[in-house]
Amino acid sequence: MLDAPIARVENLRVEFQTKQGLVVGVEDVSFEINPGETVCVVGESGSGKSVSSLSLMRLVEFGGGKIADGRLLFDRKAEGVVDLAQTDQALMRSIRGNEIGMIFQEPMTALNPVFTVGDQIGETVRLHQGLDAEAARERSIEMLRRVGIPAPEQRVDEYPHQLSGGMRQRVMIAMAMACDPSLLIADEPTTALDVTIQAQILELMKDLQSKRPGSSTILITHDLAVVAETCDRVIVMYGGLIQEMATAKDLFDKPLHPYTRGLMGSIPHEDDRGKPLYAIPGNVPSIMDFPTGCRFCTRCDVVMDKCETVEPELREVAPGRMVRCHLDDLGAAANTEGN
Repeated sequence: MLDAPIARVENLRVEFQTKQGLVVGVEDVSFEINPGETVCVVGESGSGKSVSSLSLMRLVEFGGGKIADGRLLFDRKAEGVVDLAQTDQALMRSIRGNEIGMIFQEPMTALNPVFTVGDQIGETVRLHQGLDAEAARERSIEMLRRVGIPAPEQRVDEYPHQLSGGMRQRVMIAMAMACDPSLLIADEPTTALDVTIQAQILELMKDLQSKRPGSSTILITHDLAVVAETCDRVIVMYGGLIQEMATAKDLFDKPLHPYTRGLMGSIPHEDDRGKPLYAIPGNVPSIMDFPTGCRFCTRCDVVMDKCETVEPELREVAPGRMVRCHLDDLGAAANTEGN
């Protein structure tokens, strides 16, 4: 793995102006993506994982969001490193779909129902690579073949409603990969697919990344089984803040934050057959009404008085291991073996 990151998010803060007033979606979010790396962003719905990742493409601005603070550094290779938070929309349009690809969560709504899948894949390469109609069609067929869609010469002229859910998701992957971006953002790409198709889609993404040396992936998911199979590093989010960062191996071997431990406890195991699954009590707090102090304090099973008044800082408790928690023994716990 190379040293220089492809992307670095520094102290990101995203605000939304609502009828109830100004609310903060995420704040103080910092992480980096290295070449050849797959980083998973996990958490329950409403934790801020999608807002954090979509900010890299400035897509939050089309949903009423505003990047109020922070830097979004992206290595454009020959053009050098740019701060995407400060670039104009013309430059962002040249980066979206070309240097940074995006696989959206729901392909039935992300794909335009009145255009063929070939037209929608071809639009990307015509815009960014200047291909003519015939060359764009050939590229679309090639991409459909690469993502494993049978009879691509036929499918290229079909409409989204003529394809199954799994095939539509493969079309989304083909669109995102058509220009060979150096960074791919996948927003829960296996949601609403059955487990067999999920496994095929994840394997396909891993295979495509292996054929693009130095390319990286941000995978947004709530499925910890996906994390275990695909990711190098994991970012755990809750309440618009990063709560824990670690390698996938360290996180599964020894989750440190009480929230991470709760997520891990919800995974079914063979030894627990017949027993009820653990569930973290309560719900993710509303973005309009985060609790004072630690944002997880209302659901935490080891909450202390300090947690209800003072928000903990994200601190490094072991090399490469960051945790936002007031517990004092996290460093020692990080250096123990197993669970």
